[in-house]
Amino acid sequence: MKHIHSLEELKLQNTHLTIGVFDGVHRGHQAILHKLVQIAHAQNEAAIVLTFDPHPAQVLAGKEIKYLTTPDERADLLAAFGVDYVITQHFTPDLSTASAYEYMSKLKARLGLKRLLIGYDFALGKNREGNAARLGEIGKELEYALEIIPALSGASGVISSTEIRKLISSGKIAEAKQLLGHPYTLSGEVIRGAQRGRALGFPTANVDYPPQKAAPANGIYACWAYLGGEKFMAATNIGFNPTFTPERKTPSLEAYLLDFDRDIYGADLKLEFSARIRDELKFDSIEALIEKIHADVAETRKILT
Repeated sequence: MKHIHSLEELKLQNTHLTIGVFDGVHRGHQAILHKLVQIAHAQNEAAIVLTFDPHPAQVLAGKEIKYLTTPDERADLLAAFGVDYVITQHFTPDLSTASAYEYMSKLKARLGLKRLLIGYDFALGKNREGNAARLGEIGKELEYALEIIPALSGASGVISSTEIRKLISSGKIAEAKQLLGHPYTLSGEVIRGAQRGRALGFPTANVDYPPQKAAPANGIYACWAYLGGEKFMAATNIGFNPTFTPERKTPSLEAYLLDFDRDIYGADLKLEFSARIRDELKFDSIEALIEKIHADVAETRKILT
């Protein structure tokens, strides 16, 4: 898979394309991807995903969006479905002023567009005038086929990135995983913290994850930790450490890797959230805190084995 950041880098022919933000690459997105790759590869032609960063709603409406995936994480997930090219288009106010015809003409010229697959509610162009009906009209003139993929629903309705963000922010990791079709992850560099965990007998890895990513609700979670090619069980805390720093405003992410004793400062660590164990609590004594951590570690081991 090739990850491209500008249409100007490409000059292709006979490609099959889908367009959208695809944040999280959830099961609704996956229905489109399966169809896209199946059709394209059956004809020995390229399957392309065109996605945007930042989120158009953030640029046009000033909404604060907490992402489920960074652009690179999104590209990696898309590649796993067999996509040949991911184009991460930088979204700007100027881009939003292009008409649907202007934008589709550019895609036709750069990609040799043969087929466009879109979700049921997709629209592009100035004032979102490029809905399914309009894109079908443009397709007849520019000679590309249009296929509309129906919505995929979960227990709470149509699967959407917005709904998944709500679940994650509420700590409902299992429900989010069911809609995503894969576990939710946070990744970042291991940085130095206050080293309180080491003093308590539970040295933790403090992970400096991207602030634009959606964080699960404060609490203790059972996670799988990925360090290079290695995988470890991890009892993970996200929150304010109220026993020690009740005044803290920004949550920290700390993972205690089970059966592990190495210095990994500066390494990249990925945490894959499997289950929520409990809320973050303030303890009246260090002894009570240590006792609870032992219980959290035991519960993590039980969940992951």
